[in-house]
Amino acid sequence: MTSITATLFLALLCCVLIYELENLSGLQSTVGAEKIDCKSKCDYRCSKASRHKMCIRACNTCCKRCNCVPPGTSGNQDVCPCYANMTTHGGRHKCP
Repeated sequence: MTSITATLFLALLCCVLIYELENLSGLQSTVGAEKIDCKSKCDYRCSKASRHKMCIRACNTCCKRCNCVPPGTSGNQDVCPCYANMTTHGGRHKCP
């Protein structure tokens, strides 16, 4: 191999590696799992919330990041550790 061919091969290999790493980082929370229907899960989760719109907004954010919403209208956060551990800038639980 000439040095130009080797350089082009390495550049192509780097591009493929970068592409694969970007894809992998986007799939971290969903490896081996299908995306869930966040809208319907959060509609039920927030159905009894006193501040419904705020609950829906926070729940959808958490659901999209974690691909999980705990069952029921409150509690059960041990089912979704990512969801349970997400906090606001103030250190309070983000997810309803």
